[in-house]
Formats: sequence, C-alpha cells, structure tokens
Amino acid sequence: MGHQNQAIAMPISHSDPVKLNRLLQLCSANLPVGGFSFSQGLEYAVEMGWINDPISCFNWTSLNLSESLARTDIAILKRLYSALQQNELEEFAYWNQHLIACRESSELRLADLAMGKAMVRLLRQLNNVDSTAYSELFALTEISFVSVFAISAYLCKLDLKSAQSGFCWTYIDNQVAAATKLVPLGQTQAQNLLFDLSEKVGELIEFANQLDNSELGGSLPRLAMASAWHETQYTRLFRS
Repeated sequence: MGHQNQAIAMPISHSDPVKLNRLLQLCSANLPVGGFSFSQGLEYAVEMGWINDPISCFNWTSLNLSESLARTDIAILKRLYSALQQNELEEFAYWNQHLIACRESSELRLADLAMGKAMVRLLRQLNNVDSTAYSELFALTEISFVSVFAISAYLCKLDLKSAQSGFCWTYIDNQVAAATKLVPLGQTQAQNLLFDLSEKVGELIEFANQLDNSELGGSLPRLAMASAWHETQYTRLFRS
C-alpha cells in the first residue's frame, strides 16, 4: 500500500497562523466526534469517591497521562505519523490495530472506535481537506481515534510534536470538562487544573518519543475497572 506524499509538515511558528488555527480546530471541543460523551472511567471514579476535589482530579489525570497516554497513544502516534510520512500504509494499519489491542476494557475500546469512526466521517465531508488518498485506511474494519487524528494532523501539515501536544490537550480538556460537571469543580478550579496538567505535556512527549517498541503499552487496573464498572452505575451522564 502506498501513495504520493500529500503534505510536508513543518513546525508551527508565529508566522504560520493557518497551521496554528488548524491545530486549534483539530483540538477543539466543538469537533463533532462525540468526545464530550465519554468520561474515560472518570465518572465511576467520582462515584466511588476516588476523585472528590481538584487535587485528586489532578492526580488521576496526571497518572493516566504519564502511565497510559504517554506509553501508548502518544508513542504510537509517532509511529503512525512516521508511517504516513514514509507512505507505509501497511505499517500504519499494524500500529492502528496494536493501539486498539491496548485498550483494557470494552468501554475504553468503544470510546476509541466510536470517535475514530466519527472522525473518518468528518474528514470525508470537509470541503478543504482531500482525504481520498487514505480511503484504504478508512475502510479498515476498526480504526482508532488516534489513527485518524494522525491522518488529520498530517493532512493539515502539522509537525509531529504539535500533533502530539494537541492530542494531549484533547485528553486533558475532556477530563477537566467532565470533572467540572461530576466532582463538581468551579470554573477557576478547572482553569487552574488545565494550567497544571498542560505543564506536563512537554516532558510526556519527550518520554514517549524515546520509547522503543518493546516498551510500549501500560496497565492501569483501577482505570480499567472504573471504565468496566461504569455500566453498573444507577445514573450516568457519560457513555464511559
């Protein structure tokens, strides 16, 4: 599987407002992929009292970032992006499947695949993005949101670190937005959390990009159990 390069990614700079806007658009909570409907296990964690204030929310999200996202999503995003740059679509498909296999519960898997499918649908309908070169990938039986995020970033000519940083932001923003409703948190508390959590992104990306293939993946039993037990809650605001 192969095709001609569709984009040349260059680092975002202050003189490149279009790329910055594309990154902001890709990471916006308004992106219609349904991310707002998934709490990634956080709703059950609040129900159990594991998260009940800004400090416990920071600790939960920070641990998930360092032990799950960095070791899996962010590290594999690098491999997906490299596969696109080298026109190795079979390699891309391999890492897509590897990523899906790393999901530790059916609900975490559902969230990843549902958002991936929604992102594919969006890319196919955008007037200013030509995604036809990736029709073969879009036809995969299962495609991760991380994989489609990588394609979107590549088509928008974003560099890898900008894409990784943006992906981290989407996770942080989602978790803080969910916690604001569930804990609940005040608006100022939420903003402080966004500042504190985003301070970790640079070191997380550096760590993720140094991992070799044998070091990929991680296990967070409490996160897996929280997502799996979510369906037993009496009332729920989120799908996971």
